[in-house]
Amino acid sequence: MTRTHGEQVADTENLRELHGALLSTQSVEQFLHEMAVMAARLAGGLSCGMTMQPSGRPVTVACSDQVAARVDEVQYELDDGPCLHAMRDGSVVRIEDTTEKARWPEFEAEAASHGIRSCLALPLNADGKPVGALNLYSRQASAFGTAEARRAENFAENASGALSLAMRLASHAALIEQLRSSLTSRTVIDQALGIIMAREQCNQARAFAILRSASQNSNVKLRDIAGAVVTSVTGEPPQPAPPFEEGRA
Repeated sequence: MTRTHGEQVADTENLRELHGALLSTQSVEQFLHEMAVMAARLAGGLSCGMTMQPSGRPVTVACSDQVAARVDEVQYELDDGPCLHAMRDGSVVRIEDTTEKARWPEFEAEAASHGIRSCLALPLNADGKPVGALNLYSRQASAFGTAEARRAENFAENASGALSLAMRLASHAALIEQLRSSLTSRTVIDQALGIIMAREQCNQARAFAILRSASQNSNVKLRDIAGAVVTSVTGEPPQPAPPFEEGRA
């Protein structure tokens, strides 16, 4: 399919952002989080979750917000849904309106109860094999038209290439540990972003930019900066995420 000039420009910009993130981040987990935030910016009002199954059990290793994480979790609990279908079959899945409950009635009802009206799930590949899914959620019905879907597919294609490189740079053991750590990081980073948004009266993208800048300027991991922000408000260290369970199907 021939891409328009505007799409080629956007594609180049996405690729530049992904490469920049890959070079500037200190771990695979941080890169995944930045990739989720970038994907959520593809159109206004999107939420993004990223599903992988490093130990056989699907988990959300990065997300743009807690809504995406919760809607992902609904699918894991049901062992079915668009993100699992995209990851397992390597195909793009779109839900136009969750209130119609046409394909996955139970999941769509739960998604709608969280304010999500439409979904787009895209496979993520590494070295030619499906390794995960990029899950985009919108609070508007039919949010992913032809142009929006094509833009998301181009992003997923570029993201797959960057993810392949990131995974090659990490040993298998290190990758498993980093994905395990990402579950904890995701929770802490989300809490810190909420605090920054309240303090600065800004949106999530701006809050993440502030957090990332603090991390880069101080040469301290994003997770540790986020933890310090949470501790400064609560007076207690951030609470750990649920245990990462290996070996479960």
